[in-house]
Amino acid sequence: MNIYLIALLLYSIFLMALGILMSRRVKNSADFLVAGRSMGTGRLFATFLAANIGAGSTVGATGLGYRMGMSAWWWVGSACIGTFLLSQFLGPKLWVLAKEHGHATLQDYLEFRYNKAVKAVIAILFWFGALAILAGQLIAISWILNTVAAIPKWEGCLIGGIVAIVYCTAGGMMSSSFVNMFELAVTMSGLLLAVPFALHALGGWSHVHELVLANTGSQAKTAALFSITGAGPKQLLAWIAILVPSFMISPGLVQKVYGACDVKTVRVGVGLNSAGQAIFAFVPAVLGLCAFAAMPHLANPELALPAAMKALLPEWLGVWTLASIFSAELSATDAILFMLSTSLAVDLYKTFLNPQVSQQKMLWVSRLASISAGIVGILLAAVLPSIIQAVSIFYGLIAVALFVPVLAGLYSRRVLARAALCSIFAALAATLLTVRLTHGSGVGLLSPQAIGIATAALVMIGFRVLAPSIVTQKASSVQETVL
Repeated sequence: MNIYLIALLLYSIFLMALGILMSRRVKNSADFLVAGRSMGTGRLFATFLAANIGAGSTVGATGLGYRMGMSAWWWVGSACIGTFLLSQFLGPKLWVLAKEHGHATLQDYLEFRYNKAVKAVIAILFWFGALAILAGQLIAISWILNTVAAIPKWEGCLIGGIVAIVYCTAGGMMSSSFVNMFELAVTMSGLLLAVPFALHALGGWSHVHELVLANTGSQAKTAALFSITGAGPKQLLAWIAILVPSFMISPGLVQKVYGACDVKTVRVGVGLNSAGQAIFAFVPAVLGLCAFAAMPHLANPELALPAAMKALLPEWLGVWTLASIFSAELSATDAILFMLSTSLAVDLYKTFLNPQVSQQKMLWVSRLASISAGIVGILLAAVLPSIIQAVSIFYGLIAVALFVPVLAGLYSRRVLARAALCSIFAALAATLLTVRLTHGSGVGLLSPQAIGIATAALVMIGFRVLAPSIVTQKASSVQETVL
């Protein structure tokens, strides 16, 4: 009898049942898409942090900790910087616009600020990126199930996908926000407990250092692993360039902002999430080092976290922490699945196919889109090789394509649709060209994504200086609303 597998299966059934129960509160598409704009500080904090602590922040980041040591803090730490900026600057402005004009997605804002062409381009790019990060979450779930029960990767992806599809499709953001509160309690308690127990199993921090030194055979390599900047400035700047902008303007996070009940809730709830991420960022880095100290020859570093849970913890805590990892991946999976379904329903179906759709029909379209996106994500997860690769595809696309148009639209009166479209395509071209010419290494300290964002900014500035546009009534109304 595999107690780990039984516990995860029972936990999955409980989450699906909870999601279906909470779906009774969903009466229309507004409840499904933005939780009726009713979330208080506690629910907003929980659903934000649960979504942000996913595959990349747990299994993926621990794999980075296994290879790069304490520098892995910057993977989650960069995200915390981005969400803090979202909480204090962009989020309140976007919430005011969403409340006034009924926006349900970030792409709704882009249509309002620019036009439908900008909305369509971003929606298409977002779908490709979001499918990749959805696959990354499902890969993480499959690694967990493979570690505890030798379940093949494709079966693990299928199991995780089914669980997320059921409770996300049942109640959308309304259901997910309640389920996320429970998932967050399980995730944080399990992973925070894992750190002291893992350190104790290895004889304390000083003995971990000795074991790592014995495994590397080099004082310099060991010092780099125990330094928060040991990965080097180029690697750290690459993570910052991808993750800080992405977490400032991620469509999924912005949609959660829309679910807040007021501006103060956005500032406090998302701000607390940022503080939680900053603290949590040390957890995967430390656990990755512990895994390397105990098991220096893992074939796949992304198995470091579930392997450490089984090898270094007592069985009762191992069950709890594996459930917490599983919970983290599921909460992020449903957040991404929800992003995809609402984007397909709102940005494609309602905008281009049926603008007069009723709220009840919109609810069913959203649910059908959720199921469809989940199926595609499962198929993609079976093909992509690693979590970090999948997650990086999403964050790279979001940062390069969205960051400059969103910021320029909020803070400049004279940036209009043609400037936004040119900046998007120029940024993508510059990024792809840099990747091809430098084999993904970038130029100097600048990663391909950083070069893409800089290109977008230069194009925007060029339009603003060399071809200033006449301010339209729509552009003026946006600025009056947010300033």
